[in-house]
Amino acid sequence: MRRTKLLYILLLPAFFAISCKSAESVSERPSSQRSAESSNDYSTITGGDAVSADGVVDIHYKDDKIYYEIPDSLFGRDFLMVSRVASVPSNFFGFTSSGSKTAEQVVIFEKVRDKVTLRQRSYNAVAADSLPISRSVRANNFEPVIATFDIQATNPETGASVIEINPLFETDVPAISGMQGWLRSRYQVRRLDTGRSYIDTVRTFPLNVEARHVMTYEAMNPPSASGTNTISLLMNQSMVLLPKEPMKPRHHDYRVGWFTVNQLDFNSDAQKADTRSLIRRWRLEPSDPEAYFRGELVEPVKPIVYYVDPGTPEEYREAVIQGVEDWNVAFEEAGFKNAIQAKLPPTEEEDPNFEPEDIRYNMVRWIANTTRNATGPSTTDPRTGEIIASDIIWYHNHIRSYRNRLMLETGAANPDARSLPIDNDYLMEAIRQVIAHEIGHAIGLPHNMKANSSYPVDSLRSPSFTAEYGVSASVMDYARQNYIAQPGDGVERFIRKIGPYDKYAVNWGYRIIPGAETPEEEIPTLREWIMEKANDPMYRFGTSTGYDPSAQTEALSDDPVQASTYGMMNLQRVIPNLIEWTSRPGRNYEDLEEIYGELIGQWNRYVNHVITNIGGVYVERITTDQEGDVFRPVSREYQQKAMQFMIDNAFSTPDWLLNAEILRNIEHAGAIERIQNLQGRQLANVMSTSRMIRLIEDEAFRGDEAYAPAEMLEDLRNGIWSELSTGDSIDVYRRNLQRVYIHLVGQTMESEDELAVGSDIKAMLRAELNELQDLVEGAADGSSDRATRVHLNDVKERIADILEG
Repeated sequence: MRRTKLLYILLLPAFFAISCKSAESVSERPSSQRSAESSNDYSTITGGDAVSADGVVDIHYKDDKIYYEIPDSLFGRDFLMVSRVASVPSNFFGFTSSGSKTAEQVVIFEKVRDKVTLRQRSYNAVAADSLPISRSVRANNFEPVIATFDIQATNPETGASVIEINPLFETDVPAISGMQGWLRSRYQVRRLDTGRSYIDTVRTFPLNVEARHVMTYEAMNPPSASGTNTISLLMNQSMVLLPKEPMKPRHHDYRVGWFTVNQLDFNSDAQKADTRSLIRRWRLEPSDPEAYFRGELVEPVKPIVYYVDPGTPEEYREAVIQGVEDWNVAFEEAGFKNAIQAKLPPTEEEDPNFEPEDIRYNMVRWIANTTRNATGPSTTDPRTGEIIASDIIWYHNHIRSYRNRLMLETGAANPDARSLPIDNDYLMEAIRQVIAHEIGHAIGLPHNMKANSSYPVDSLRSPSFTAEYGVSASVMDYARQNYIAQPGDGVERFIRKIGPYDKYAVNWGYRIIPGAETPEEEIPTLREWIMEKANDPMYRFGTSTGYDPSAQTEALSDDPVQASTYGMMNLQRVIPNLIEWTSRPGRNYEDLEEIYGELIGQWNRYVNHVITNIGGVYVERITTDQEGDVFRPVSREYQQKAMQFMIDNAFSTPDWLLNAEILRNIEHAGAIERIQNLQGRQLANVMSTSRMIRLIEDEAFRGDEAYAPAEMLEDLRNGIWSELSTGDSIDVYRRNLQRVYIHLVGQTMESEDELAVGSDIKAMLRAELNELQDLVEGAADGSSDRATRVHLNDVKERIADILEG
C-alpha cells in the first residue's frame, strides 16, 4: 500500500483540506483498492474521486462532505474531546487567544438503531459495576446527547458505520463552541452564519482526530472590524482515544498541593456518598524498572515534551527552554532523569504537518496581545487524573509586568534593575521562572501561598541563603521578587526558583511505590512521607483565605510586618530615582507615569500583607492523628505590632509618595484624591465587619490573651486622631482620612447587615464616637489653625448626625 508524506485536497477554494499523515500515522487509500464487495452506498462515498485516510477513525472526503468511519470496536469507547481556539480576531477578549481551551469533555459514540449518537460521558459519580448501587448511579447520571448522525453507509468487510461529520462542525453546537455565553453577551452575538462557517481541515492519526473549522457569527458589537458586524473564529477540535487500560490513579491528601479530579464515590464504606479525589499527573513509567527500584535514576518510557512556539522572540527562547527543563531537578527526586524536555518545533522539512493545535504536541505558546499574564492549563483523563496534554500560554505583554516590578521591588538593592529597558539577562531569568511556574501547574501543582512564609525574614537578606533557596520554598508561590533585601546586603538572587517544597511535592506525586498494586495500597507510604516533613515549614501547603497571614499572595517571609517595613524602605529609596531610571532621550514621561502608578500598587500590597494579621487566623493543614489545631489566632502582641505599622506607615501622611518632581510631570492634579483613596481603602479594610467579628470571637475564646476589638478600635482612633492630643495642625491628607473614618463608622451604624446588627460592633462604634466627640470639642476650641478648626467643627456635626440619627 502506497504511503505519502502529505496530501492536501482542496474542498472549497482556499477553504478546506483533508490531510493524510506521514508513514508513522496514516496512509492514503486510493478508491481503486476498495473491496469489490462494498455496498453501493459505501462504494459511492469511498469510490471515484474520494480521498480517504486511515487512523483511529478512518476519514473520507467526497463532494464537499467529510465522513467518519467508526468501527464497532470504538462504540462505547471513551474519547476526550478538547475544543480550542486556533485563531481569534484582533482585540478579542485577552484571555481567549490562540491555543485557549474552551471545552473539555469525555464523549462516546453509540449506535442507536439506524443512527450514531455522540454522547457526553461523566465520571463525576462512580461505583463498581459489581455493586447493585451502580445501577442507581447510571440511572441518576443520565448523560446528554451532543449530536446525532444518520448512518450513511456500512463497510461491508468490517461492519464499520459511516457518518457525515459536517453538521457537527458547521452548525452552532454549544458543547464545542468557542463563543461562550458571556462572550456572546459581550459582543452581542445574534447567530452563527452557516453560510460563512465551514470545515478547514480534518486529519486522523492512530489515537486522535484533529478537525479545524471556521465559525462566523453575526454580532452587533464585534471586537474589531465593527463595520462588518462579524466575528470569525478558527476552532480546533481534538478527539483523543483514551486508554482502554486507564493509568493507576493516586489518592489526594490535602496536606500536599495537587490539582485533582473529584468523584462521588458510591463504593465508599464511609456511610455517606464520599468524595474521591485523585491527583492530576502525567503517566511516567520507568524505562528500566529494576534499576528504578534499586534507587538509580532512569529515563521514563515516555518523557513530557514541550515545543516552543515558533512565534517566540528568538532572544527569549532559551529562557523558555530552561524554564521547562528546570523541573528535571524535581523529577530526579522522584527517580526520573530527563523526565521533562523542551524543544524547538520541527522545520517544514522535518515535519510538514506539524501544527500547534495537534493535541499530540504540548506547546509553550507566545501570544501577541496586550494581556499581562501567563497560564499553565492542561487536559486530563477524568477517570484517573492522567494528564493527556498541555499548552502553556505566555502573553507577550507580561514582559511589561516584570520590567516594571523588577525595578520597583529590587531596584534599591540591584543595579541591574535601574534603567529602562531592564538588563536583558535579568529579565530573561524572570521569564524563565514564570515559565517554570506555569509548567508547575501543567504537571499538576496548584499555587502554594503558604510557601512564602517558610523563610525567616532576615534570611532573605542573606546572599548565601537566597542563592541556595531563592525567595520562597516553592516556585508555585506568588513570591516573585525579593523586596526585602536592602542595599549593602550583597544579595544577588532576587528572583524565585524551584524550591524544596517543589521537589518534595513532585516526589510525593510521581514516585512509584514498590509493591503497591492499588491506589489504596499506596496510602500508608504517602502518609508516611508527609509525616516525615510535618514539622518543617518548608514543606507546608496552603491557599489564600484572606485571613491567614502566613498564606498571602505576593508576600515574603515569616514576618510580614517586618517584611513590609523593608519593602517600604526600598520604595522610598526607589522613588527619588524614578525619573532618571525611566527617562530616555526623545521620549515623554509615559513610562514614569506607568511605573509610578504601579509603585502605588506595590504600596497597597505591603499594607495589605500587614492588615491580614489584625484579626488574623493561621491555618495549618493537619489531620486528626497530628497534634495542634487547624485554626490558630495571631498573637495579641503581633496584632498590636501590625496596628502600629498601619498608624506609622499607612495612616500617616506619606510625604515620600508626594514627589513634586514626578507628579508635575505626569498629572495636572490628583495627588490629594489618590492618597485619600489609598488610605480610605485600607482603613475600610481594617474596620471591616468580618475582621471585627473575628476579633470579637477571639476575645470570647482567649480573653485577655486576645487583641480585643475595643482595644483595636481605641488604638485605631488614637492613631488616626493623634492631633487631638498633641494640638498639631491637621493637614489636608489627614483631614480627608478622618472624614473617611467618620463616614465608615456611620455606614456601619446604619447598616442592616446581619453581622453588624446582631453583634457588639455597633455598640463599640457608638462608644468610640462618644469618646471622639468629647476629644474633638476640646481640640476645636483650642486650635489656632483655621483649616483645622473648621474641619473639627464639621466633624462634630457629622458625629452628632450619626449619634442622633
